[in-house]
Amino acid sequence: MTADGHIVLVTGGARSGKSALAERLVLRHPGPRIYIATAEPRDTEMRERISQHQRDRGQGWDTVEEPVDLARALRDTDGLGVRLVDCLTLWLSNCIGSADIDALTVTLRRQCCPVVLVTNELGQGIVPDNALARRFRDDHGRMNQAVAAVADEVWMAVSGQPLRLKPSREAIDERL
Repeated sequence: MTADGHIVLVTGGARSGKSALAERLVLRHPGPRIYIATAEPRDTEMRERISQHQRDRGQGWDTVEEPVDLARALRDTDGLGVRLVDCLTLWLSNCIGSADIDALTVTLRRQCCPVVLVTNELGQGIVPDNALARRFRDDHGRMNQAVAAVADEVWMAVSGQPLRLKPSREAIDERL
């Protein structure tokens, strides 16, 4: 990854303000802005959510819709401007059982242009009551850890407020 290939991960709960925070972080970078959308408009409610996100973002964004092959979408758009991927949780859900997280992290390390990725923070509530949901929660946690490990910055949105997690003022490993 070059100095220009700055990777940022934004996490948070539902309606925490993570997408708005991610958009603000994208605006720190000059040049074209590309929104890589992983959501699929499968029903009326999801179509309305997508439309609302588009209205909230406003003009000045090119959109790439890629629900499954996220690594390819990142490779294909590298060099064209700063990218916002929204969101990793939907991508993982779209790929249930076949998401290649290693390919994603390798691709992120090789980016020349900045990437801001949005994900949800799962697993802080009750343990799901079925094996598929527990597997998804566990896979999602591993994905978030893998992406956070390659990210230059990690942010968490809580009640609309940004919390910077990485880089921190003091790395935990320095004290151990």
